[in-house]
Amino acid sequence: MNDVLIAFGLTLFAGLSTGIGSAIAFFAKKTNTKFLSVSLGFSAGVMIYVSMIELFPQAKKSLTSELGIKMGSWVTVIAFFGGMLLIALIDKFIPSGENPHDIYKVEDMDKENLEKNNKLLRLGIFTALAVGIHNFPEGLATFISSLQQPTIAISIAVAIAIHNIPEGIAVSVPVYYATGDRKKAFLFSFLSGLSEPIGALVGYLILMPFINDMVFGILFAAVAGIMVFISLDELLPSAREYGEHHLSIYGLVAGMVLMAVSLLLFI
Repeated sequence: MNDVLIAFGLTLFAGLSTGIGSAIAFFAKKTNTKFLSVSLGFSAGVMIYVSMIELFPQAKKSLTSELGIKMGSWVTVIAFFGGMLLIALIDKFIPSGENPHDIYKVEDMDKENLEKNNKLLRLGIFTALAVGIHNFPEGLATFISSLQQPTIAISIAVAIAIHNIPEGIAVSVPVYYATGDRKKAFLFSFLSGLSEPIGALVGYLILMPFINDMVFGILFAAVAGIMVFISLDELLPSAREYGEHHLSIYGLVAGMVLMAVSLLLFI
């Protein structure tokens, strides 16, 4: 039960970091784009390294022990790309105008030519919904990883938390434009992050009765695919938009190095 509570706590922390992005939007005068670029690259490095070096091999080990070398290897690869397909489909069905990939900066809130209207409020609401949909599988990924590999769970949670910060900005800025209400903007941003712990809760209630080595293997491979796709499709492009290309790569390498060293310390 303690392991479950820890896993749920890490997922809650990762999800509610959207509120940090909202707070930054209200209290900072300007977005520190260089720091954000490095941070997003760092998150991508952590998630890619963990996925390819830890989760995928662990999934293959579990599945080959249950299904044999050939079948287990095939199932691992299919589950890995299945995770990518899942998150790609989620992206596909989110209208591009409300996609949380759009970049918002704190200083944009000072623009006087933006009208407060229903269209802008709709943008904020749909962005919150889009972020929530994105965060649901991330919550399940964090939760499952925490249960099976507690040593890497904190790194995964921190990486997801960092990349949720600009998503919080993306939700709160248009809502604030439309309403002029900081509390409402913060609330929408905060609630959009709740889908991560909800994803963890749903995963726990539905999957835990059926959990065994084969199910864990499939989930681990799918989680690895989800995190690699998020890194390549969201984190790195966003990092480049916020700052210089090289800064995002430096952050990526730093994330991989830190993750590698932290894993070696637990051998």
